[in-house]
Amino acid sequence: MSPDPSPRHDGGGPGPEPPAAGSVLGGRLRVPPVPATFVRRTRLSERLTLGLRERPLALVNGPAGAGKTLLVCDWARTAPLPGPAAWLTLEPGDNTPGALWACLTEALRRAGAVPPGRLPAAPGAAATGPVPPGRLADALAERPEPLVLILDEAEHLTDPGLAADLHTLLRHAGDGLRLVLISRTEPPLPLHRYRAADEITEIRAADLAFTPDEAAVLLRRHGLALSAEGVRALTERTEGWAAGLRLSALAAEHAPDREGYLKEFEAGHSTIADFLLAEVLDAQPAATRDLLLRTSVLDRAHPALADALTGRPDGERILDELAHANAFVTPMDHSWYRLHPLFAEILRVHLRARHPGLQQELHGTAARWLHAADLPDEALRHAAAAGEWELAAGWLVRDLALGRFLTDPGLAAAPGPAGCGALFAELPPDTGGPATELVRAARSLAARDADAAVRHLDRAERRSTAGTAQAAGVGLDGDRPDGDDLRLGAALLLVAAAQRTGAAAGA
Repeated sequence: MSPDPSPRHDGGGPGPEPPAAGSVLGGRLRVPPVPATFVRRTRLSERLTLGLRERPLALVNGPAGAGKTLLVCDWARTAPLPGPAAWLTLEPGDNTPGALWACLTEALRRAGAVPPGRLPAAPGAAATGPVPPGRLADALAERPEPLVLILDEAEHLTDPGLAADLHTLLRHAGDGLRLVLISRTEPPLPLHRYRAADEITEIRAADLAFTPDEAAVLLRRHGLALSAEGVRALTERTEGWAAGLRLSALAAEHAPDREGYLKEFEAGHSTIADFLLAEVLDAQPAATRDLLLRTSVLDRAHPALADALTGRPDGERILDELAHANAFVTPMDHSWYRLHPLFAEILRVHLRARHPGLQQELHGTAARWLHAADLPDEALRHAAAAGEWELAAGWLVRDLALGRFLTDPGLAAAPGPAGCGALFAELPPDTGGPATELVRAARSLAARDADAAVRHLDRAERRSTAGTAQAAGVGLDGDRPDGDDLRLGAALLLVAAAQRTGAAAGA
């Protein structure tokens, strides 16, 4: 078997690497191998190549399993780099000045980055040591072509002082250095300055997401040939997440109907769940794990809503930290966040296993918060998920929203944020109080069944007259429509029923 190729540039490869200073460090100084199933994505490689021709810094930033490292490995091995490359895979122990600069010194020495004699032979020798950033910068600045320094797993560099030293190295090396950072998190460099000066090339999670065409190639290389519709559906479910696509292919490997399996399989009990729980959830502090589990019931999370679900005031801090850490939490407009849908699906399975019965309670809490925040459609969906039918129906009555069933009959069956009718299709028969009977009457009118509507209106009147808050099944007076609300809702529906009946008779 031939040895792995070294990083190369326009002038060809630098030749065989010298022996490692140590077996562990030596492995960290080599470009990792690219598997046979790797899918080269030219659109991203070309962006790196073009960016580094003119800009000193490139950042490849995305969550675990997004394909960051493999992308840069392939690029370092095959692309026309602006100069020779030095690779260093960082570890948590490198987050100190002595450790980091010792490793960087050895990486640069082995890459032949500076003239002989300007760097020590190896880090740790008695007469030598790691070279300080200023001296490295001076040596690199003398180069006729830039060195490409690639730091993988740069999320381990959290010391602001080390980040400042890297910034100093990059600025003072001038055209002699190009720095590529591969990281799950935002590195503590002054990225805003690089952006303002157009001196950074960024490849983010959205860029790393596989397109359906790329996903089809990846799946085929894992022995899984799906129809175009099947590929599209799986790409949408995983949102192009590389590890999710690969693990899905492995999960379906022994299924007799692979495409059917992928449509129906429960992600919460799969290798995808094992990956995300180990790489993301279990790596978080207890408060963060609790927030992730509780907010998994939401389509989107607001910090104040997260606080309502956890009973703690730390939602804003935790959500912001998760978003910056690329922990499958994405910021949206107006302080909202969303969990990756596959991650949320797995978290819900985990929530049900760890805390039986809590999911329904969380839906009820979310429903009340969302209704108070004037987000009625989302509030209705969570109230229905909580089984609080009279609460949801009461909101429709109080908000004079029963007419929505009539102005657009499609709402009686259509799913989605605009349609409450589909939610109430799940309403158990003979459940609830007068408000739910008014909803049943509105749904019957939308279906052009005026006789059924009148029966529900009669039942609503009887329950309203004889009912109490306990019979209505609503624990809070503020959530329950009063008698005037119910009478007004019933009157509006009676008029609509008379109009429907008269129109039918005239026809």
